Amino acid sequence: MKSRNETAISEFLLLGLTEDPALQPLIFSLFLSMYLVTVLGNLLIILAVSSVPHLHTPMYFFLCCLSFNDIAYTTCTIPQMLVNIQTQDPTITYTGCLTQVSFVIIFALMENFLLAVMAYDRYVAICHPLRYRVIMNRHLCVLLVLVSLLISVTDALLHTLLLMRLSFCTDQGIPHFFCELAHVIELSCSDTLIDNLTVLVAVCVFAGVPFTGIIFSYFHIVSSVLRMPSSEGKHKAFSTCGSHLSVVSLFYGTAFVV
Repeated sequence: MKSRNETAISEFLLLGLTEDPALQPLIFSLFLSMYLVTVLGNLLIILAVSSVPHLHTPMYFFLCCLSFNDIAYTTCTIPQMLVNIQTQDPTITYTGCLTQVSFVIIFALMENFLLAVMAYDRYVAICHPLRYRVIMNRHLCVLLVLVSLLISVTDALLHTLLLMRLSFCTDQGIPHFFCELAHVIELSCSDTLIDNLTVLVAVCVFAGVPFTGIIFSYFHIVSSVLRMPSSEGKHKAFSTCGSHLSVVSLFYGTAFVV
């Protein structure tokens, strides 16, 4: 157990990427630009898919869900950071911090599950094309998204309840621009063994299983494509997976680096 002074706290300090005042305007402009591009880009995707009838397919339905999730994911972190920089006040309330932790977990897990669901959709489309419309019907698509959301909310609620039982030290500084679960746990003066074990199990299950599903799906996709007789068919099959593979690489690549 940590030996630092323990007290009831009402707020945390988000230390951000740097404390250098000269770099704050640059960071503000950079993150504001990225946030606007992210929101506007994903809104355009949702609008385009909604307004074009022939895009009303399972693949584009999942793409809309992914776009909405990306908007929500960035909105629960970036605006708070921008406000902190603009006001030169790095504080965030205890309740606000726990709320941010919850939403970050929900949308991060949703991204994970949606990428796995989209990989399964491509697997069915390429490996079982004649049964695609029967298997990937509207009810199954909606069910997959709702189950993913339910699991994400349940996991976030579990971590938040475990955080609420902890006592925190007088050291309130979080070395990040948002309340990230692992950093918040590190500030606690309580025994965090259960919290750390829960995080480890959750990462292995809720990140490992979808990632394994993506690998499994693409293993069968590649095997099926390589058996196609025409090069045109191979190119068409791989082209339908290119954008999804790019997003998967960006998401998991960034996660592994972090």
